[in-house]
Amino acid sequence: MENKAISDEILNIYTKSNKRYGSPKIHNKLLSKDYLVGLKRVQRLMRVLGIRSIITKKYRPSSSRIKIDERENLLKRDFSTTSINQKWVTDITYINTIKDGWCYLASVMDLHSRKIIVYSLSKKIDTELALSAVKNAICLQNPQNGLILHSDLGVKYTSIKFREYIDQNKLISHSFSGKGCPYDNASIESFHAT
Repeated sequence: MENKAISDEILNIYTKSNKRYGSPKIHNKLLSKDYLVGLKRVQRLMRVLGIRSIITKKYRPSSSRIKIDERENLLKRDFSTTSINQKWVTDITYINTIKDGWCYLASVMDLHSRKIIVYSLSKKIDTELALSAVKNAICLQNPQNGLILHSDLGVKYTSIKFREYIDQNKLISHSFSGKGCPYDNASIESFHAT
């Protein structure tokens, strides 16, 4: 009878948490409701009930063994500016969604205002995603000559298509982070971390 009462309360807590709570959190909730029960017992009863927490695996990009050519770093960690449209930083991050799975967000930030000028969201991570964010930023901001666009050495930013667009657009000088050095692009990395 005691197991039945505890099992009913476990199911109640589990459904109220939208099936997100695992045994440690359910155990804490039971203790706060004056149920004298151990963690192992909660785990066993959850197993009998056939319930478990919803777990989302963190995305871990695979490391590439391709040799990356170093490119020029024009920014050199100097994030200071005197007005807008002098220095932009861009990067792509991964977002896990319940409906669509992994989605990819490309953002462009102006270092003067620390404002995200534009972003592009896609279910595919490719050069088109990175390019659409930069194209939209240029269209929206209409920068003058001397703009530095800084990115990492990802294949989206070092691709031929991306390089051709930058070369055609004489307003922009493309700057790159050093290999494996996120501090060179710290502003946008910090934004994506939050």
